[in-house]
Amino acid sequence: MKGHCLCGAIAIEAPDKTTVDACHCGMCRRWGGGPALGIACGSNVQIEGADKLKVYRSSDWAERAFCSECGTHVFYRLVPTQEYFVPVGLFSDETPFEFTEQIFIDRKPSYYEFANQTVNLTEAEVFAKFASIGEGAT
Repeated sequence: MKGHCLCGAIAIEAPDKTTVDACHCGMCRRWGGGPALGIACGSNVQIEGADKLKVYRSSDWAERAFCSECGTHVFYRLVPTQEYFVPVGLFSDETPFEFTEQIFIDRKPSYYEFANQTVNLTEAEVFAKFASIGEGAT
């Protein structure tokens, strides 16, 4: 899959994936003004224009990056495993994405609700799933 930021200064290439997840944790909502809708792209991600990236270490185990020119969110990356979660909006609208999972569902505020049927994981379930990464993303 190929995608790019709003201004085109950063281009990203990742393995083909079709599943989209939503994160409702407090950091993601503060970072983007709402839930983060992303694709788990693994560690095999290429980025062109990396000199335009601004990277912020948001926790002991993760960092977030955005384009320093236009502000587009480019990735959330787990530092220990170098796994990228890339906002779905960077990629083509023609890709047949499927919304499959919501994490930190117990942190989701009451003012919005998705109609899709998804797997829903609580904060405790997320930390149990990624126990080796760390705790405290809220």
